[in-house]
Formats: sequence, structure tokens, C-alpha cells
Amino acid sequence: MTTLRDAAMTSKAWPFEEARRVLKRYEKKDPEKGFVLFETGYGPSGLPHIGTFGEVARTTMIRRAFEMISDIPTKLICFSDDMDGMRKVPDNVPNTDMLREHLQKPLTTVPDPFGKFDSFGDHNNAMLRRFLDTFGFEYEFISATDYYKSGKFDATLLRAAEKYDAIMEVMLKSLREERQQSYSCFLPISPSTGRVLYVPIKNVDARNGTITFDDEDGQELTLPVTGGQVKLQWKPDFGARWAALDVDFEMYGKDHSTNTPIYDRICEILGGKKPEHFTYELFLDQHGQKISKSKGNGLSIDEWLTYAATESLSYFMYQKPKTAKRMHFDVIPKAVDEYHQQLRAYADQTPEQQAANPVFHIHGGNVPESDMVVPFQMLLNLASVAGASDKDGLWGFIRRYAPEATPETHPGLDQAAGFAVRYFTDFVAPTRSFRLPTEVERRAMEELAARLAAWDQPADPEALQSMVFAIGKDHGFEPLRDWFAALYQVLLGADQGPRFGGFIALYGIDETRALIERALAGELAGDALA
Repeated sequence: MTTLRDAAMTSKAWPFEEARRVLKRYEKKDPEKGFVLFETGYGPSGLPHIGTFGEVARTTMIRRAFEMISDIPTKLICFSDDMDGMRKVPDNVPNTDMLREHLQKPLTTVPDPFGKFDSFGDHNNAMLRRFLDTFGFEYEFISATDYYKSGKFDATLLRAAEKYDAIMEVMLKSLREERQQSYSCFLPISPSTGRVLYVPIKNVDARNGTITFDDEDGQELTLPVTGGQVKLQWKPDFGARWAALDVDFEMYGKDHSTNTPIYDRICEILGGKKPEHFTYELFLDQHGQKISKSKGNGLSIDEWLTYAATESLSYFMYQKPKTAKRMHFDVIPKAVDEYHQQLRAYADQTPEQQAANPVFHIHGGNVPESDMVVPFQMLLNLASVAGASDKDGLWGFIRRYAPEATPETHPGLDQAAGFAVRYFTDFVAPTRSFRLPTEVERRAMEELAARLAAWDQPADPEALQSMVFAIGKDHGFEPLRDWFAALYQVLLGADQGPRFGGFIALYGIDETRALIERALAGELAGDALA
């Protein structure tokens, strides 16, 4: 009999495919450091966005998959490049005039515009840790400032001084001619202004571990590359970090993909073994533009969690990581309902199917049961026709549809009801557009109302769906989806909606008949009647 672990060894689910690549690194002997190291990187130049979460969530899924197929211990680190110079002022923070005075200074020396932390870098790091902790990720946080200043990177920096010419050979091939004239992999931090300097390096003394350059005031200075007085440019920093920490796996966005050979080669020059990589497609806002920390466009973590539970976001991140994702509010209902569909399917699946089910990777194999006896999309439509202002207004309908359900026995459903009311109020209600039915649609809806008035059977969703389906066929709707689209547009003011038989069972047979009669009388369309 196939076990889940057996299935994991051949599963085509992308976390298992990546995990097997990592495992292959140690098919001959276990890592000398005693564990396999997964890394995610974060540039705290602005507030963390949902793409940052996605990187950690997906890496965690691969880490869990690895633990399923191997007994080698693992560790996940989240590395913040908070010693990077602040190159521009973000659009979505207060006190921007103050921040402009600190351009090019390391983020951990720039004052916090929110006035809550010692620096802007510390603020953004805290934001990152807060939302990672919200999702229960197991990780170790590492600050670049700490590693540079404490000496933890000193050995690698001294080796970079020794291998300076080899590193520069790699880098110069990737640069335009005018950039080549002033480029150095080392960036000194000015003792006089505190800024990260992009200046030519006049001399690199590998024996003494120092660099010589002209400060902003023209004075020639010599600084040690150790102790946090110098940092590496971001591309060499990538490879140096891999070498210094002995990283086994790191994923990053498609915009880094052309630099991968550079990162790898510098890691090898510094004595490391290049890690396994995974390149994911970018996250886009509603206009198709790349999500940016400095712009604050696209969905934030807090915005998603205002309208749906954490697991739905993890489900969204699992799906097709090699495909660009548009991150806007309208993706939330679909993600919620598909997540619960997968939950309900999991218990009856074979080990092979379970290994490919997103919920296995979201929950690390400890998959809960779904208590969503009413789909989220149905709750949204119910909130619409019931005029509910809070979740209590939905529970009377829910109890009639599922008498065994209570807020106490179905906490996930109770939470979703609250989310549905909030989502409807903020996004659905302002954009609803009812219309009057055509003559063909009117006759079909009149028959539906009459059939509901005469209905003497239990409110079974499937029986009601079959009846609605038959009416559409009898009235010549081709394709039949045009009939259901008409019901949604005329009765709900939307282009899409739930299985209509289930909606009738939830909202109530008499209530649905009354809703149809109001629509046929022109009460829902309002201005359309005129």
C-alpha cells in the first residue's frame, strides 16, 4: 500500500519537486553544518507587502515537503538587507520631508517616520516579523546590520578583498561601459555623513583587509572592510551571503532571474556552493503593474486578512507560482471557496492525490476539516439580498439551511460570515448594478416564481437546482449559462453568483419568490425602470 511519504517521493507537486532537488545535494553525505538551510530575503526599503509573505509561505511549503522526504534537520532564516542605503523616499509613509534628509544612509540609521522604533529599518523589520508571526511561520530573523557590525560577515568580507579582482571580473561583464568606470563591489559608509557611497575604490589591500577611496568632501580615506564600515553592493551581497551562511535554497522573483549566474559565481569565488533556486513570477496590482514596497500598490497582508482567513491567502500563494498573479480584492472570494473545496476533498483522496492537494502543503500534512457548509460566495449573495449589517443577520438563514451549525460548532463559518458582510459592504454594494429582465427572461422568471410558490418538497439544493435548470432549458436559453447570468444580474446586481439552487435553499423559498416579484416589478433596478 502506498504511503504518503512514498507518494511524496514521486509527486509532481512543485514543493516536492523542489524538495527533492535540495535533497539531492546531500545524497552522498549530510551537511556539515548539521541542517539544511532555507533562506528568504527582504529589502526593508518600504513597508512589507504581500509578495514578501508569498516568498516565506512558499519556502515554508518546500521546507515542509523536504521534512516529509528526509530526516535531515532544517532551518529557515529570513534575512533583512537593512544596511542598504535608502535610495528613495516611499510614497506611503508619513514625514517624507524628514526622510529626504537621510537619503543614501543605511536603513537602520534613518529615523523612523512613524516615531515608534529606533530607525526606519527597525520599523519595517518589526512589520515583517509581525505578519510572519500572524501566520505561525517558524523562522529565524537575521539583520544585515547585525551581521556586518558584529563581525559575523568579517571572514567573508576579508575573502572578498582577497578575491576582489575575480569578483570585479564577473561584475564588470554585466555593466554598461559608463558604469564600469566607477563600479566597485565594496560600498564604504562615509564616516563624515553616514551615507552609503557609490564611489570608485582607489585601492584594495587584501593583506590588511582595507579599501581606499575619496570621501564626499574629497578627503582620501582608508577603511577596514570589516566591522560594518563597508558593505557589499547588492548583487555581490547576494552571493556572499550564500557563501557565508552556507545557504541551500532560496527563491526570488523573476526580476532577479538574469542575475542568478552572477550570484552563483560570486558564491563560488568566495568558497561556497551555490544553492538551489526557484524563480517565481511577479505579483501585480489591479492595473497589471508590479507590486512595489515604495508605492504601496496592490493588496497588503492586513487588507487580505480584513476580508478572509489566513489559509485562503496561503492557498492563493500555492497556486501556479510560475504564473504572474494579479493581487486585487476580487481574487479573495474565489480563493476562499477553492481552499475549502480542497479541504473537503482531502480525507477521501489517495496518498498520491493528497500529496498534490494544496491543503497538504498549507498545513504541513496536518489538514483540518472544513466547517464551511455555506460557500463564501453564497454568503456574499445572502448579505446582499438580506441587507445584513453584521454576521448575526446571516445566521438565521444559515441555521435554516444547516440546522446543526452554530457559531460555536462552526467557528470558521462564523468568521467567514463576518468577513462576507464586511466584503459585501466595502466592495460589492458600491458596484452592484441591477437591470430589468428581457421579455424572454421575464417569462422564465415568472415561471420560476410560480414553481416556487407551488413547491411542497424539502428545500433540497440539488432538487431546486434541477428545477431552475429545467426552466432555463424550457425557455430556450442557449447556452444555459445565459439563464443563470440573467438571474444574477436581475436579482443580485452581479455578473456572477452561486449555484442558484443552493442560494434558494439558503435564502428561503418564499423569500426568493418575493425577491423575483420585486425584480419583475422594477423595484431592484431603480433607475433602470425610468
